[in-house]
Amino acid sequence: MDKPISEKREFFTKLVTIALPVVFQSLLNNSLSFVDTVMIGQLGEESIAAVALANQIFFLISLLFFGVCSGSAIFLSQYWGARNETNIQKVLGISITVAGAGALVFTLASLFVPRQIMHIFTTETMVVESGISYLKIVAISYLFTAISQVLATALRVINYAKTPLKVALVSLSLNALGNYLLIFGIGPFPELGVAGAAIATAISRGIEVVVLLWIVYKKHPVIAIKSKQAFSWNRQFLKHIIPTSLPVILNEFFWALGITTYKIAYSHIGIEAIASINVAESVGNLFFVVMMGVGNAALIMIGVKIGEKQYDLARIYAKRFIITSLLVGIAMGILEASIAPSFTHFFHISEYVRQLASYCIYIHAMLLPFKSINMVIIVGILRSGGDTKYSMFAEMFGVWAVGVPLAFLGVFAFHLPIFEVYILVGMEEISKVFIGLFRIKRGTWLNDLTTFH
Repeated sequence: MDKPISEKREFFTKLVTIALPVVFQSLLNNSLSFVDTVMIGQLGEESIAAVALANQIFFLISLLFFGVCSGSAIFLSQYWGARNETNIQKVLGISITVAGAGALVFTLASLFVPRQIMHIFTTETMVVESGISYLKIVAISYLFTAISQVLATALRVINYAKTPLKVALVSLSLNALGNYLLIFGIGPFPELGVAGAAIATAISRGIEVVVLLWIVYKKHPVIAIKSKQAFSWNRQFLKHIIPTSLPVILNEFFWALGITTYKIAYSHIGIEAIASINVAESVGNLFFVVMMGVGNAALIMIGVKIGEKQYDLARIYAKRFIITSLLVGIAMGILEASIAPSFTHFFHISEYVRQLASYCIYIHAMLLPFKSINMVIIVGILRSGGDTKYSMFAEMFGVWAVGVPLAFLGVFAFHLPIFEVYILVGMEEISKVFIGLFRIKRGTWLNDLTTFH
């Protein structure tokens, strides 16, 4: 068999093997978010806005988790390629410690100062009170999610991507069922509204982490922490890990903070703006999941090749991933623009809010090719090669130098409607494409992290 053809077939087979479970899991997560919004939407626009704003805290913490997991995946994939099991354990120990500490801080803040958190976004009394009732319960789930995310990442790196998918399917199904029973008070269950959605989320995430821990310790000893050695890191090891991992965590956290800042700007347009954006993004995210799968596949596959010292092949992989991401982004953008606006009819919202949401969905669809390329370059290629400081620069420049200033100019200086502000915010994605492609072309992104002195 022709070697180039065989190698390309291996590339795309591996891509699909890693990407598809991530896509399906992300689709499950976003489908649940969509169903959540539909169910909560039956309670009115104030309830949609309350849960959307309260969930900005989980959005921040989940992006911190994503940063920790992306940082650990850089080293886990390269160490897995080099078959260094001792350092795999140490990386997992650091990841659980950092993610757990972050989760604890956000949990305590949500439990003890929920009103102050809600007042960051709005002073609407009904929205604030509903948001508090949701936030004080859902906060318990943050610690569960921290451990689940780290374990799921490790399983994907060692080629068991289907396992976290199966566990997520069970967890999210329980969550959806719990939402239905507790939001509306079906049968013997009390009618709890938004608090019911929070209880269902906390219980399902608790079950998820218990099942994942059982599977890891029963079947995958290479990623099962068995001794204190996993939490014993000398200064030399930390000096090797932190300079690469910290920019990833800061990147995700400050990107999330930027997105939350967008929501603060949107909230000054009014409840209708927040409700329409939440509907548009809960629909639009259903189409973004494919890019997340491709980005995760890029991070793992390129990282493993670097760990195996196949640097030329790693660079070839990078180019293939960029082309693949562009084609996937165009395809998903066309699909979203074609069918997504009809999804707004699932929501119990006014015709005006539905129209605003539809406009925002069309804008989201147009931006998908740019979002797709950025996902692969920033999350996949640059991070897999340990070029995390530059990937942080690209993300921070896009959000804080382009997106945030344009959002506030649109709202406060030009008094634009929500969909026009959303177009301005989209300039963030376009700016990041040029910054990212410049770095890839220079070729300075690839670093072997498996050896250090």
